[in-house]
Amino acid sequence: MKVLVVGGGAREHVICESLHGEAEIYSVMSNLNPGIARISEYKIMDENNVEKIRDFALKNNIDIAVIGPESPLEKGIVDELMKAGIDCVGPTKDAAKIETNKFFMRKLFDKYDIEGSVFYRVFDNYEEVCEFLDNFDKDVAVKPVGLTGGKGVKVVGEHLKDNEEAKQYAKQVIENKIGGYSKVIIEERLLGEEFTLQAFCDGKKLVPMPAVQDHPHAFEGDTGPITGGMGSYSDKDGLLPFLRRDEYNKAVKIMKNTLKAINKEVGPYKGILYGQFMLCADGPKIVEYNARFGDPEAMNVLPLLKDSFLEICERIVDGNLKKADFRKKATVCKYIVPEGYPKTKFAGHPIKINEKEISKLGVKLYYASVTQKNNKIYMTSSRSLGLVAEGDSIYKAERLCEKATNYVEGKVYHRRDIGTRELIEKRIEHMNSLRKE
Repeated sequence: MKVLVVGGGAREHVICESLHGEAEIYSVMSNLNPGIARISEYKIMDENNVEKIRDFALKNNIDIAVIGPESPLEKGIVDELMKAGIDCVGPTKDAAKIETNKFFMRKLFDKYDIEGSVFYRVFDNYEEVCEFLDNFDKDVAVKPVGLTGGKGVKVVGEHLKDNEEAKQYAKQVIENKIGGYSKVIIEERLLGEEFTLQAFCDGKKLVPMPAVQDHPHAFEGDTGPITGGMGSYSDKDGLLPFLRRDEYNKAVKIMKNTLKAINKEVGPYKGILYGQFMLCADGPKIVEYNARFGDPEAMNVLPLLKDSFLEICERIVDGNLKKADFRKKATVCKYIVPEGYPKTKFAGHPIKINEKEISKLGVKLYYASVTQKNNKIYMTSSRSLGLVAEGDSIYKAERLCEKATNYVEGKVYHRRDIGTRELIEKRIEHMNSLRKE
């Protein structure tokens, strides 16, 4: 079986690792990811050039393609590969609109009366934004309609001082077509704790994975700008310390109803569906969907998968998905990034990784936005590598992961607080206080 993995980040590294030994792996990536390069036949090319990727797949007689990033999905890579007779773990261009067009997602919830939605409005006119916000007495979240790499959403009380600043950001989104559209979505601000639920989908059936909590803020204590994700953790029971089983099940139900709605609206959704939820006092609300694995969340769940990932991929494309079992271990992922990220001046600087010592600890290393030249690894302006440890508790996994960070040298930074008792107890107390209100 020949499998093509599109993308060259840590998410794609863990996908390749999960397929390694079961399939002959081919990969397409824009930078030379050393971890992926070791276990695949690779081609360095633009991950959004769907025609060239199709030609590469045909030349190498690819059986199944697994699409890592969202941008090629928006470009219609699955449609192009399917026309060439290549099955895909990833949705079509129309089905991927659940991520690539936030207005499509909200309209879907309205049309099919799916539980877990929020109050929202869509605008393409600044004056109408002002009129709405002048008469809306709650804090809001301002979102571009299209893709922004996880960095386009700004929330009053976190990134924006008040609704006046929300007006100005909404104006920027409309005038500069941030996310590719001259439109902006304004939603009510949700209070609670965010969590991620990822699921395998075969067009009809949805099989959920363990819940994960990401940490998008750049700096410790959940401060600083929003990034693509600084790290994440999962617990051994598949839940999270602040997430109850009934709340998890409710989130799964929302995702199942979403899958049904997508299928009715644009056709079968096959691939990975990622729900970003806010756990509120009255249950989970959907913040947004992604049409692929999360990064870093894929690194928390795929190493725990007991079943054959290749077989799951085959069942997704055949429409015959059954189950997915995961080992009962907690995981902690910490991203190593250039100092100053997301606004770093150290792009192009070398980074030293003692892979041998990290491996001795039993910690997994996944390369992300780096490139390799002359046997040296260089950082880009984005996240460099993910370290993932597992254990019988989140805290044991965290201590192991933190120890592994000592074997990475360079102008780098990571959030030391991810997975720590202090931060997790803060999450628990926050949810307990909201439930009492």
